[in-house]
Amino acid sequence: MLNINVQNETSRLRAVVLGSAVNNGPTPGADEAYDPKSLEHILAGTYPLECDMCDEMEAFNTVFKKYDVKVFRPEMIENYNQIFSRDIGFVIDDTFVKANILPDRERELDAIQYVIDQINPEKVVRPPEEVHIEGGDVMLWNDYIFIGTYKGSDYKDYITARTNMQGVQYIKDLFPNKKVKEFDLVKSKIEARDNALHLDCCFQPVGTDKGIIYKSGFREESDYVFLLDLFGKENLFHITRDEMYNMNSNVFSIAPDVVVSEKNFTRLNSWLREKGFTVEEIPYAEIAKQEGLLRCSTLPLIRD
Repeated sequence: MLNINVQNETSRLRAVVLGSAVNNGPTPGADEAYDPKSLEHILAGTYPLECDMCDEMEAFNTVFKKYDVKVFRPEMIENYNQIFSRDIGFVIDDTFVKANILPDRERELDAIQYVIDQINPEKVVRPPEEVHIEGGDVMLWNDYIFIGTYKGSDYKDYITARTNMQGVQYIKDLFPNKKVKEFDLVKSKIEARDNALHLDCCFQPVGTDKGIIYKSGFREESDYVFLLDLFGKENLFHITRDEMYNMNSNVFSIAPDVVVSEKNFTRLNSWLREKGFTVEEIPYAEIAKQEGLLRCSTLPLIRD
């Protein structure tokens, strides 16, 4: 039995689902792109190769081994992208929520069913169909649950809008003792530099009181100001539009003082080290071409 427990983004990690790039399938066509960044690389002929993505994920796995984290991998589905395990489910406290993802991706959940079978079935929930919510939009911060959403009336026209207000309400109802705060995110189908696909594309806490933030990822300045007030300006690392595009806020914490980051994030990694973090640098720039990075590839199950 897996005694799942996650209460924030940074406590010591003990068990995680890490996605897989094995048998990832051919480069998709332009009409199959789920996000503007993938589309950009499909059209430019620079879409990542499976062998490179496998190498990057293996580097991530090696860091987990170093810190003695139990790692589960999805069962392999032939010719299928299974890198971004964050989207398909998430743990809040001791409850596993199966995400209602894009219908094309339903099989990804089946591939981790063997993990879900090890969790108390009373603690596994699935929202009703009209509730859209993906793990990249759900961020735990002790008493708070931060949720990225899109409040535009054209929600249904955006494949990049992944969590709706029904999703926010569902989490509020499920966890009445938590402070649930939603953030209205900037979306674009065509310009990856102006698309916060999930909340972790423009914000993520690190350590016990710090965070990485991209101000222009929020449609409402008040949402940005809320985080500024909560964390304090001196504790927030502000990233640029290009750093957001390269996914600088999508790092991953193994412990309050250990952050896994992309080796090219020189400005961010220097700041983290200045603040006393151990930074485990790995190559992840190929996977980043699909508008997802380190946090997107993980589904934490147990943190201390």
